[in-house]
Amino acid sequence: MTRAKIIGVGSYAPKRILTNADLEKMVETSDEWIVQRSGIRERRIADDTEASSDLAVKAAQQALERANLVPEDIDFIVVGTTTPDMFFPTTANMVQHRLGCRQAGSVDVLAACAGSVYSLAVGSQFIQTGKYRRVLCIGAETLSKITDFTDRGTCVLLADAAGAAVLEASDDGSGLLDVDLYSDGRYWELLYMPGGGSRHPATPETVAARMHYAKMKGAEVFKVAVRMFGECATKILERHGLTARDIDLFIPHQANLRIIEAAVKRVGLPMDKVFVNIDRYGNTGAASVYVALEEAVSAGRLKRGDLLLLAAFGGGFAWGAALMRW
Repeated sequence: MTRAKIIGVGSYAPKRILTNADLEKMVETSDEWIVQRSGIRERRIADDTEASSDLAVKAAQQALERANLVPEDIDFIVVGTTTPDMFFPTTANMVQHRLGCRQAGSVDVLAACAGSVYSLAVGSQFIQTGKYRRVLCIGAETLSKITDFTDRGTCVLLADAAGAAVLEASDDGSGLLDVDLYSDGRYWELLYMPGGGSRHPATPETVAARMHYAKMKGAEVFKVAVRMFGECATKILERHGLTARDIDLFIPHQANLRIIEAAVKRVGLPMDKVFVNIDRYGNTGAASVYVALEEAVSAGRLKRGDLLLLAAFGGGFAWGAALMRW
């Protein structure tokens, strides 16, 4: 089948910066504790008027501009998000309307922090089959909206941002070579938000019990995530007869620097081939890989012909990897 290649990337982060020093005034923590355990020094936080679609639209506009396209050129939109504006309509539907992508199809993908790789996989299928000419893939999160700022285990990690990539058919050998998606529902209790769905609809009782905030068992997540990262990266390389030495750049989900370092060690990659920006953005969920990709492109870290590896994991658990020739 035809390969899907990225022809434009974009990103957007809210203006408000929440530093570790700020968090020291809000919860029992310290800059040293946060940096040692996560690698994060600051993160971006949306204001009360900003929703995930607001961030998504700005990232998408930048991606379209860099791809030299107008909104009417887009045939389909896929948005990976854990924090939709509302249950329905989809955030992708709102983005489609606000961008002006007339009658383009749209869908949300909910795979928690793996929403980047999942949305890229879903969007690329339409290009590969020849169904659509151009697809807009977005990861957008306002995780601060579901963050309990009395829980130091999560409030030091989660943040807000959006990233976008425009896909079209490749005619030069570049593009997405392969993608692997996995999930294992056994681990759902390690990272989840109990309230708001059909299991625990919003009531005064669920609000009082703080059930509408993300819950995480950090130590257990660390162990599983490192293994997931290592296994999915190794498998996709082995299938193509490649090793870590063949990779020019690895962009992992920016969840925790310790997780990234441990996973990279398992794969056998040196850290100078790994793009990391978690220190400035924190964990931006489904947006993190897209935001890091945009920064890598802008910084000149990718050149034509480079072999790029992407990987992400999220609550559920859901995880995956994508291999791409730039």
